[in-house]
Amino acid sequence: MQQRFRIDDPARFGKVAVLLGGQSAEREISLMSGRAILDGLLRKGIDAHAVDTADGLPDTLVSGEFDRVWIALHGRGGEDGNLQGMLSILGIPFTGSDVLGSSVCMNKLLCKQLLQGAGFGTPDHVVLTCNEDLEKAIDTLGLPLMIKPAAEGSSIGLTKVEQPGQMEPAWQLAARYQCAVFAERWVTGSEYTVSILQGQALPLIRIDAANSFYDYDAKYFSDDTAYICPCGLPAEQEQQLQELALAVFQTVGATGWGRIDFMLDENDQPLVIEVNTVPGMTDHSLVPMAAKTAGIGFDDLVWRILETSFCSDDC
Repeated sequence: MQQRFRIDDPARFGKVAVLLGGQSAEREISLMSGRAILDGLLRKGIDAHAVDTADGLPDTLVSGEFDRVWIALHGRGGEDGNLQGMLSILGIPFTGSDVLGSSVCMNKLLCKQLLQGAGFGTPDHVVLTCNEDLEKAIDTLGLPLMIKPAAEGSSIGLTKVEQPGQMEPAWQLAARYQCAVFAERWVTGSEYTVSILQGQALPLIRIDAANSFYDYDAKYFSDDTAYICPCGLPAEQEQQLQELALAVFQTVGATGWGRIDFMLDENDQPLVIEVNTVPGMTDHSLVPMAAKTAGIGFDDLVWRILETSFCSDDC
């Protein structure tokens, strides 16, 4: 597990590109995250510059003579390993996970299957490839259930299905994102998230969404979503869940920083929902909340995440 590589002088970071925006379905959130990150870096005296990847890469990075990159791109093209591969070829250090960890975690279906094979709990699922699979999913998982596109984040394309007649429209909606689609058993229980920062699991946050599930609006815009941190669990149970999150993070090949989302089911058993390698950094985002509870302010948080650009998996 990666440990902290400490930098004390802002000049050591050199010229930093904050990659934001892009062309994914999560562009709006990436712009919000990136601007907040940029402001935090500037307040810390770092020579940071915003670069919207929709304007073209890699020429912008090469001509700008950047020393390293703070990746604030959410979704495909920034979180899926492609960007990480390009930066590796260019020899430009970057924050967070490498090609393998990024690509595995961005594909929710592959990540789920990997975690199941490694013995971690995750909700049962059925892959949807044809109309016959819709009936199979209902028979196997029951109703309600969740339909998800495998390669989108921020709850984009998700639908809670409560009636059989909702299955096909939900499947078609998820299929618009041109990736694998799967149905997942609906879990009744409490939702939690664990943020990871340089080998440290931050305090858990319990999420109480006003909607039926923690959707796009609840994540980024609603003031009705409640975030409880400290989460209220007994200290021993919270520590166990932090250790579980660290083990999951290592298993999927993620490094540097990220976030593990999971549910505690009806039997109080943890079920991993997904792993995020470039979580949101907006004023509604979870990593800054957890860091604040751990005594790490936002500006120090973005500094520490930038420190991960100096690290390899074994640093």
